[in-house]
Formats: sequence, structure tokens, C-alpha cells
Amino acid sequence: MKALTRVQRFDGRDLGQTPHIAVLGSCKLGNFVATLPLLRLLRRRYPEAEIDFWGSEATADFEQALCGDSQPLDWRISWDRPHGKGDREPSQLEALANAARQRQSKAGALDLVINCDGFNPLTQTLTSWLQPIWVAGGSLRADGRAPLSWGELPQQRFLADNDWDSPDFLARYAELFTSNYIAELLCHMAFLEPSPEDLSVLDLPWEEPAFEVPPLLIHTTTTRAAKIWSFRAWREVIRWCSENSIKVGLVGAPPARQRLDYHAGESEEQLLSDHTGTLIDLRGRTNLIQLAGACRLARAVVSVDAGPMHVAAGVGTPTLAIVGNDAEDVGASPIRLWLPRSSSVTRTVSSFSCSLCEENRYKNDRCLADRHHCMEGIDAQQVINWLETALT
Repeated sequence: MKALTRVQRFDGRDLGQTPHIAVLGSCKLGNFVATLPLLRLLRRRYPEAEIDFWGSEATADFEQALCGDSQPLDWRISWDRPHGKGDREPSQLEALANAARQRQSKAGALDLVINCDGFNPLTQTLTSWLQPIWVAGGSLRADGRAPLSWGELPQQRFLADNDWDSPDFLARYAELFTSNYIAELLCHMAFLEPSPEDLSVLDLPWEEPAFEVPPLLIHTTTTRAAKIWSFRAWREVIRWCSENSIKVGLVGAPPARQRLDYHAGESEEQLLSDHTGTLIDLRGRTNLIQLAGACRLARAVVSVDAGPMHVAAGVGTPTLAIVGNDAEDVGASPIRLWLPRSSSVTRTVSSFSCSLCEENRYKNDRCLADRHHCMEGIDAQQVINWLETALT
């Protein structure tokens, strides 16, 4: 029998009744949440498939909760730490090879790999090493000597476009996409056709945290300084909460990491010190799936453009995303691409328009202007007005 040709560009053909499919995810929280529509549509199309997820330790609890009967996944592993805690520490290469060999001995050779982190050199390499017949997303060729060509179908060739966030991109692919939303793009990359409901109801798994959840949760920091809102404005919002006897939980990483990685400085500590009767320090008190539970149990979440905003949207809680973008979506965040489409999510509208971040493809950490006009264009009253509706 002629050997199957492997690592070919997927063209949307039917894979049969019981294919073996692997999805490669990202190590970033927002990226993982955006893969949920793809995973659920994949299971709907192939209910008897074996579906694997090569994900991250950062989102492992979510991924594990999505494995099992009536769930989209059958098996998962962390590509960024494939050996378990407490095990003998093999090399990452050895651990990945062992996991792939054991999984394929049980579920069979891979029919399709969908790489949702396709511009990552490691996942491109891993995709080709797994030797599927078909590939959606970034990969090396089977011989590893060059990238696998994207293909000519619109579901393939859009991956070669470097301008996913712009109106021009959407115009170029108007026959395929209804929006720039990354979750929609990932679905079409795998030749799946999501409905608006598929993209808006994310149904992120959650667990209750070990504390009483206040009515409002806030998240003030991000790894990209250009997206941070003024702490002066945060103080006005918390002052309004205090005047209205509304308890507020401050969520995030442990304080030391907030200062080191998320540009918090001493500003969060000052907020806590100034509002001891209102603001509760919940930083570092949850893992991510418990953070999802805290968001699910809160009445509202207000967050800058960061992971907790995606988590809150994923569990359907009324969420205000504080983004420095004007009414035409231009500003500090690539919101056409990344803002969740859940009906529970509202965004701020900046009174100031600045396109410097967009022109720089959002590769800058700090603001490129003399003043942070786009974030200053969001006054505290805009947030307070939203809270009056969400909490009363």
C-alpha cells in the first residue's frame, strides 16, 4: 500500500467518522479563551473523533476541565512543560516525544493538527514533528527545511496576511469573515463556520474560589503599559463605590509579580491603603479557573485589556473593558481582533483618537505619544455610568 503523504495543507475535506485531531494552543490566557469556539465546533462536526489539546501550564486547569464525556477534548498536555510535577525531569524534547508516541499508540496516527499559535517557532516545529496528514495553521514542511506554504484558498492564504486587525483586512476577506475577531479567524482556518452565538457564548469552565466574592471585581494592570488606565481615575471609581457601599475586589497576580511584570508599581498598594473599607486585596488568591469562578459569581467586572477581561467575558459576567480606543476602534488596543464578542461585554470609548499603536502593529510596550491621550480620554464618569446600570 502506498504510504500516506504527511504534513499537507488542510483544505476542508471530510476526515471521516473517527479522525484523530490535535489542536495546539497558546501560553497566553486571552488566546486560549479565543480557541473555545473552535474546540466546540470541532466536536460538533466530529462527535466521535479523538481530539487532543497541546496547551500550556498557564491554562492547564481549564484544558483539563474540557476533557471527558460531553466535552470537546479527550486528552491534553502542556507543550511548555510536558513532564508532570515530581517526575524525573526528562528533556522537553524527550517528554514531548514520549507523550506523542503514547498518545498515538492509543488513538492512532494524527489526521489533522490545527495550530492556533501558528507564528510560534516551537509550535510550528511541533506541528511538523507530530506528522499529521493535514495541517491547519503554521507548520514546517515534513522535512523541516522550510515553512509549509499557506495555500491558495481564502481560509489558508489569510494566514500570510500581517494585518488582521484592520478594516482593510476585513474588506479583503469579506466573502469569508464577518469580523476581524480572532476566534472567528481560527474557526475558518479549520474550515468551520461559526454562528454569532458560537462566537459569543464561550462557556469557560470555572470553580468557586475560597472566599466570598464582592459584587464588583476590578483589574488595573497589564504587561503592555500602553493599555494602562490612570490610577487617578481608578481612585474616582472606587470613591464612588465607597459612597454607594459597594465592596470591590482587586484581582491579579501576587503583588510582587504585579509590580515586576504588570507595571503596577506602588499604585495598587496606594489604592488599597486609601480605600481600606471598600477595596479588598484578592491578588494571588486564586488560580485561573478559580478567577473564572470569582468573575462568574461577581455581579460585574471592570478591567483593562488583559487576561481577566477575557476570563470575565468567558463566563458571561457583565464586563466593562477599559480600552483607549475611539468610536472607530482606533487606539491602544487591537480590539477588532481581540475584544470578546460576548453580549455581556461593553467597552469604553476614548474621546481622543491616536493611531500610533496601530501603525506600529501594537509592538510597543509604552505609549508612543508625548502624553497618554487615548487612555486619558476615558474619564471616570464613563465607568461610573456603566456601573450604575450594571450594579443597580
